[in-house]
Parts: sequence; C-alpha cells; structure tokens
Amino acid sequence: MFVLSEKNSIACDYIAELRDGAIQADRLRFRANLERIGGIMAYEISRELTYQEKEIRTPLGSARMQTLKSEIVLATILRAGLPFHQGFLNVFDKAENAFIGAYRGNYLKEQELEVEMEYISSPDLRDKTLILIDPMLATGRSVEKVYHGLLRFGIPRQTYIAAVIGSKMGVRYVRKRMSECRLYIGAVDEHVNEHFYIVPGLGDAGDLAFGPK
Repeated sequence: MFVLSEKNSIACDYIAELRDGAIQADRLRFRANLERIGGIMAYEISRELTYQEKEIRTPLGSARMQTLKSEIVLATILRAGLPFHQGFLNVFDKAENAFIGAYRGNYLKEQELEVEMEYISSPDLRDKTLILIDPMLATGRSVEKVYHGLLRFGIPRQTYIAAVIGSKMGVRYVRKRMSECRLYIGAVDEHVNEHFYIVPGLGDAGDLAFGPK
C-alpha cells in the first residue's frame, strides 16, 4: 500500500484544502484539488508500470528513450470520481476508460451497507493495467463490488485502487478481500460513523464537487 501523505509534499496541502469546510464550499476549487491529487497519484503509479525502449527521431538526430508499454484502463465510479479521474487522464492521456454507476443502498445491519450498481461500461480489460478510481474508501464494499463487476470484461494484468481519503476499516477490507490489487491512497482516517461516512474525512465528495443530489 502506498500512502501519499506519509511524506510531506504539495499533495498534503491539496488534501488539507479538500477537508477545510471554508475552502471546500468553492466547488471549482474542490474539483481542481481532486484533479491535482489524481495527477500526482497517477505519476506515482506510473513508476511501477512497464516500459520499453524506443528510438525517437529529433530534428538533430535520434535518442533512445523509455516509453510506456502498459495499456491503461481508468475506471471511475460516478459521480464523485469524475474530477479525480480527470487528473489521471491528464497524465495517462492515451488510456481507455470505464465508467460505473454505483451508489449506497439500504442499511442491512450494523456495520453493513448495501451497494447498488446499475450501470457499467468498459473496454476489454484482458492483460491490461486497470486503475480503479474512487475518492472515498469508507467500508471498501463499493470498490469490491465494482471490481468484480468489471472482471466480466476480462482479467487485468494488474489492478490499482486509487482513493483520496480512506478509513482504516476500508483499507483492511480491501487488503483482505482484494489482496491481488495494489492500493494507493492520499490519507487514512481512523473510522467511519453510523452512516458509514469517514471521520474526520471531508464530507460527501459528490455533493461537494457537483452540488446536492
């Protein structure tokens, strides 16, 4: 697991602004900060991907360069994931994309929440690098359901899960139930409340980015 905020960088400042109740009232800035963190996280993930040497012709000669070989598919959960996803797409500009409509359903019992998934659109995932993007990792159940839904489109070569804020519960759940996936996260918070929101967290990322639903 990679935690972005474990080392000081400008990303810590962006995460602080996402949490700040006064600053997050500016939806444009909130979306911009999600996008900027997405770009930084995409760069960090890129350090683990596969590259190949290629000869590049310049106006004055040629250079042997390392170029990205991994085929990327960026998958995001609507709607909160859209600005975060754009940050990844700014970096992996040749990536294919998948979109999933998933949302919180009924409370089944204590410590359990039903997840509804009504829409999924994806390219072929066989032998590709899948990056599953969702800003909030509360319980981990949404990500797990979406991940298994995506597998009907093929088994990826490798899968990364990217989140901005997660709870310790969500992190434990993903690492136990999806051990084949590599987790990248901005910051990890202590717990979730009775409504399964991360505490201290930042609130509802979808509402803060796009307005109340």
